[in-house]
Amino acid sequence: MAERNLDFDKIIDRKNTNSLKYDFAVRRGMPKDVLPLWVADMDFETSSYIEDAIVERVKHGIFGYSEVQTPYFEIVRDWMKRHHDWDVDERWLIKTPGVVFALAMAVKAYTEPGEGVLIQQPVYYPFSEVIDDNGRNIVSNNLYLGEDNRYHIDFEDFERKIVDEKIKLFLFCSPHNPVARVWSEEELIKLGDICVKHNVVVVSDEIHNDFIFKGKHTVFAKLKKEYEDISVTCTAPSKTFNLASMLISNIFIPNRELRHKFRKQVDAAGMSQLSVLGLVATETAYTQGEEWYQAMLKYVADNIEFTGKYVEENLPGVNMIDHEGTYLVWLDFRGTGLDKDELEKLIIHKAKLWLDSGKIFGECGAGFQRINVACPRSVLKEALDRIKTAIVDA
Repeated sequence: MAERNLDFDKIIDRKNTNSLKYDFAVRRGMPKDVLPLWVADMDFETSSYIEDAIVERVKHGIFGYSEVQTPYFEIVRDWMKRHHDWDVDERWLIKTPGVVFALAMAVKAYTEPGEGVLIQQPVYYPFSEVIDDNGRNIVSNNLYLGEDNRYHIDFEDFERKIVDEKIKLFLFCSPHNPVARVWSEEELIKLGDICVKHNVVVVSDEIHNDFIFKGKHTVFAKLKKEYEDISVTCTAPSKTFNLASMLISNIFIPNRELRHKFRKQVDAAGMSQLSVLGLVATETAYTQGEEWYQAMLKYVADNIEFTGKYVEENLPGVNMIDHEGTYLVWLDFRGTGLDKDELEKLIIHKAKLWLDSGKIFGECGAGFQRINVACPRSVLKEALDRIKTAIVDA
């Protein structure tokens, strides 16, 4: 059978499907009628091969405890090798019900209460949450926006924070959400050498690694053996194939001691087997989903280009940060002259949009908004038109 789900212009009504994106506006403090482009899931049907495989498994009718064996690993390994030129070992793999869960387990495994954990704000807000919620201290090496309209790492501050705060653990976002950077090998090596020098464990969240539009994603752990020994690499099919509710991620930890500490925390959390449907979906995605993935990637790339042109031509005072990776676009509204409260009012109550406010990614994100462009073009245009109208009327 041929792939059926390649019409990314198709509007699919997701309301009343227990969708976090569409059904929880009022509970999250938003007006009922907002158009949501916030949380990072796509408004596209996943590959029809995945759909069919799940339906076929459901027909079996028994959903007892389920696990996978070596063929599952080989499927994941082949995807990593084919798309990221990374050779992984089956012993490294620990499956978890999500990357955020893995981040929390790493915080518990590699630090003690009261210690600092390093992040780079503005960054995906669960990074801060898993640190704070587990009684650790958030330490940020803030990224800075350069004259080239891209974010960069302040390496001097990075090392200074490690030394001054006695950092043992660094949560790294690569590609970076929300600022859309795809880090170069040179940047990764600078960062990695500092972490090796100071014995810092690096948890590299690479969940967006299949969404690269400029440059090339490089797996941090593969650059040097020394990096491999300090790395926890977080991957998942959930972003790539829109499978977030399947609750499955593949975490690779080459160092035996680090792997043992991580596994101990996973066991202590009471997590054992994962959802059988998540396992089926992952295997199918990585073996039969290539056509869908490539078509989806092209569509999202076109949406990103469309957004950039629209912002430049129609949204005075708004700047789209140069976009290299992820399907989450970072918009700078500071040129409008609106303060952060006025900006919230404009986006939510005038434009009637539910985006992710930049301030939730750290105070250095104030004045920005993150918009998810993995949606039909007509929906994206409607959202941008609403912003245009709101700015004109402001």
